[in-house]
Amino acid sequence: MIVNKRREILFLYDVKDANPNGDPSDENKPRIDEETGINIVTDVRLKRTIRDYLFNYKGYNGEGDKDIFIRQTVTEKGGLNDGKGRAAMFGDKSKSKEDRLDNIINKCIDIRLFGGVIPLDKDSITFTGPVQFKMGRSMHRVEMKHIKGTGAFASKPDAKQQTFREEYILPYSLIAFYGIINENAAQQTKMTEEDYALLLESIWDGTKNLITRSKMEHNPRLLLTIEHDKPEYFIGELDRHIKLDIKDGIRDEQIRDIEEIAIDMSTLKAKLSDNSKAVIYKKDDRLNLLNWD
Repeated sequence: MIVNKRREILFLYDVKDANPNGDPSDENKPRIDEETGINIVTDVRLKRTIRDYLFNYKGYNGEGDKDIFIRQTVTEKGGLNDGKGRAAMFGDKSKSKEDRLDNIINKCIDIRLFGGVIPLDKDSITFTGPVQFKMGRSMHRVEMKHIKGTGAFASKPDAKQQTFREEYILPYSLIAFYGIINENAAQQTKMTEEDYALLLESIWDGTKNLITRSKMEHNPRLLLTIEHDKPEYFIGELDRHIKLDIKDGIRDEQIRDIEEIAIDMSTLKAKLSDNSKAVIYKKDDRLNLLNWD
């Protein structure tokens, strides 16, 4: 069944002693708003988490009828494909452009969710994805730590000293993402209710499975959805309608654990109408919600 109701998503996760989203133009440092001290995570990072989970754990790996469109693939010569090369993998030119486009949409869940630009022949067809996320932002000011250490190898053969490594981490950051699902765009990309269920699973379990060295200690804490019966109605900015409650005596930058804070849900709860249904998809047992039940 194609998605036919407007939905909103609120996702909270925290990181500890990690880099949630490095900026390649700034020594791969965590992204921080210099004016406010707020940690920023791009929507592209969250979408990558979702795509990677679907690829690695749910069979969307190009074998059979399930795939991820936005991923690295190689040419026959061993180089990386561009957009046209990737699109060409979904049917040769003997088939009509419409048939090839339908094949991409039917196979590629990320196009159904997030849309994309699909170059076919001399044209590029753009789909606006029904699932859109704002930038993720920490609910408190953060501090960045610079860590240095020695590498395992020398910089060149016969060198007398090992190389040095350095990295930037955040001791703690609780990040809030807000997303919205546009039922009108879902009709164009054919996003289904099954896709929606996989999206929620991928947000939660995909974050939990970020277990590379730089992404250890990524813990999902809350995933809440709101479904609206009234067409095209939405609350907007769910992350702005919750408030961080910090234990007495602890400053923002001193937060180190989820049990040192609570989330006040009173404003968000007051925003719910009779035509809206809020459901907590999952909540971590260590997260304390205030004024929700």
